Amino acid sequence: MANRFSWSRLTKQQLGRYAEYFVMMEFTLHGFDVYSAEVDDKGIDFVVRKNPAVYYDIQVKSVRGLNYIFMRKDKFRPSPNLLLAIVLFSDGREPQLYLVPSTVWSEPNTLFVSRDYAGKKSQPEWGVNLTQKNLPLLATFAFDSRVDGL
Repeated sequence: MANRFSWSRLTKQQLGRYAEYFVMMEFTLHGFDVYSAEVDDKGIDFVVRKNPAVYYDIQVKSVRGLNYIFMRKDKFRPSPNLLLAIVLFSDGREPQLYLVPSTVWSEPNTLFVSRDYAGKKSQPEWGVNLTQKNLPLLATFAFDSRVDGL
C-alpha cells in the first residue's frame, strides 16, 4: 500500500477535492453546520454556521509545498464573513490547515499581497506568498487556533 500521505500521486483536481472535504470535516468536528455550494462561480466553496445569526463563506485553496496561491479580486471580495482556508500538502505529512479572514488584505504585507496588474492581461488578484520566510506569519492563522474564535 502506498504511503497514506503521498500527495504527489494525486492530480491537481483530486488534491483540490480532498482539501475541500477535509476542511468541511474539520469545521464539522468543531460543531459547525456545513452547507456545500452547488456551483463555485462566486469564489465560495461552502458555507458554515454555528448559530442561525452568524455564517461564514469559505473559499478553499490547496497547495503542494511552498508556492504562490491567489484569488481573483472579482470573485473573492474581502468581507468580515469571508474566510480563506489554505491546505498545505507536503509528501509524508498530514495536511496543514490555516484559516485566514479575508480582511487581512485590507493591509497587504509580504505574506498577503495585492496585485492589480494595471495595463496587463492578468486579472487583479489577492495572493498568498507561501515561502519559508513567511511561514511564521502564516502560523498565526493555524485552523485550530482560529476556528474556536468564530
